[in-house]
This record gives sequence, C-alpha cells and structure tokens, in this order.
Amino acid sequence: MSKEIKVALLGIVAVALLIVGFQFLKGSNILSSDRTYYAKYDNVDGLNVGNPVILNGIKVGQVKEMTLVPEEGNRVKVAVELQKGVTVGDSTVASLSGSLLGSKTITLFLGKDSKVYDGGQELKSYTVASITDAFQAKALPVLGTVDSTLIKVNGFLNKDARVSLQATLLNAQGSTEALKNLLLMNQRNINQITTNMARLTSELNKTSAKFDRIATNFSTLSDSLKNAPVGPAMRKLNATMTEAQGTMTTLNRSLSDQKGSLGKLMNDTTLYNNLNATAASTNTLLTDFQANPKRYVHFSVFGGGKDKAKKEVETTTVKPNGTTTETETKTTIK
Repeated sequence: MSKEIKVALLGIVAVALLIVGFQFLKGSNILSSDRTYYAKYDNVDGLNVGNPVILNGIKVGQVKEMTLVPEEGNRVKVAVELQKGVTVGDSTVASLSGSLLGSKTITLFLGKDSKVYDGGQELKSYTVASITDAFQAKALPVLGTVDSTLIKVNGFLNKDARVSLQATLLNAQGSTEALKNLLLMNQRNINQITTNMARLTSELNKTSAKFDRIATNFSTLSDSLKNAPVGPAMRKLNATMTEAQGTMTTLNRSLSDQKGSLGKLMNDTTLYNNLNATAASTNTLLTDFQANPKRYVHFSVFGGGKDKAKKEVETTTVKPNGTTTETETKTTIK
C-alpha cells in the first residue's frame, strides 16, 4: 500500500472522527439506535439544542434540532431524540415548560395510545406559561400606565408648581424647626409628664395587686358559700314559714268564726255598746263629782254628840245604750 493511500485513509478516519465528536458534543450519538420525533411550538425562547427531554422526572432524551417553519406562521419545529425503550403514541403530549432560571425543557405526558409511533412522527405539543411570561403580561400594562402617569405628573409640575412645591417644602422645614424648638423649650415639662406617667404606672401596679387580693378574697368567699350548708338552712326556713303560715291561717279562721270568743269579740257589737255606756256613766259620774263633791265626801271635825247632819244623795242611772238617764234624790240623817 502506497503512502498516498495511507494518507487518504487517515484523512477519512480523521474526518469521520471529527463528525462523530462534533455530534457527540452536540449531544447526539450517531452510532446509537435512538428514535427521533418532532413537535412544533410558537416560541422556543430559552430552549437550546441538547436540553433534556423528561419523562416522570427522568431524562429519556434530548433536543436534537430546531427548525423555523415559515409556511406555518414561523412556528418552530423541534426534533427530539428519545431512547429506544421509550414508547410514545398518538396520545403523547410534549409540553414545553421553563424554570425560574430561564432555561426550558420538554416534558412528556403519556396516555392511552390507540397508535404507537416508531420514529419520525409528530407529537402533540403544549406550551406552559412561565412565571416570566405571566409577569411580563401583567407588568407591561402597568408599566404603560406608570409611564403615562409620570408624563402627566411632569406636565403638572411646571415652573409655577415647582415654585409652590419648593415653598411648601420650605414651610415644612420651618414647621419642623419650630416643633424642634418647642420641644426643647418644653423639655422640662415633658420630663415631668414622663415622671408622672411612671409614677402613675407604679400606682396602677400597686392597685392591680390590691385588686388581685380582692379577687382572691371574693373567690374564697364564693368557695365558702358554696361549701356552706345552705340547703338544710333553707329547708328549715321553709318549714318555719310553713308553720307560720298555718298559724296565721288558724288565727284568721278563729277571728272569722263568730261562735268563738275571738270572733264574738271582733264581730259582736254588744261589748262595744256596753263599754261605751260604761264610759259614758263614768264620765257623767266624774262630772257630777267635780261639780258636787260634798255629795260624796263628808268630813266630821269633832264627830261628837252633835246632831247628825242631813245628807242628800243624788243617784244617777244610765241605761246601757247611753241615751236615757234617771235621777233620784234621797235624804239621809247621820
């Protein structure tokens, strides 16, 4: 074999090794028996060749190639290379999702396939909205609103408004200085107020301790009342009240009964009339006694052999009804 043939063979082997190494560095192994499938997406920002293809959290392939398809609205056709043992079909979904760092991966979701693919077919595609996309969708309108607001604020803050704002700031600074001076001038009063507040707090603490003792005393009293024999005492009091009620009922019955002594005393008017007549007779007798005391009292100084004086005795008779009076005069010689 000539040197030229050896050099040519060496060049072919070198080129082959270079191609194999380049494909290997790209993440593709031309000597493997992996199968290639396709999926189409509207936007693959963050997805690169060599990014992993995940199934149930395990890498089962990688992104092999990405091609722009102008005839379909510039969609991107992504070729994924899957291991030979992974079975996909017409229900398999290739979901494009991103991470917080911005990189994206393709995740496979398997279902019940009515047809099994053997390579070269197009899988169903789905794009999950990332946090960045959601943030941009929400932030862009807000940024536009903020921009317009700033434009309006800048238009509002013309020369006169800026002068007024500066004057307002100067007035605020002057008010701050005045407040500072006022605080310095009344520092002694503030210290006194602080001292009084501290003293008041101390007194409140002492009062709180007293209230705690009062609460303890009330608790002890409540426990004592709870343990006291209130039930027997109430039963005795109830029995006593029942007996008193019975006694009052008996007394009321006795007073109402006109056959008994108390009933006759309370209801019969004869005793009242007799007492009234007796009082009237006594009154008449006392009146006559005051008018004619000699009729009832006689004094004999010597009481010797003198003749017995005559004495007239006037007898007054009062009837029980106190209306008719009979007077009888008798003369006696002593």
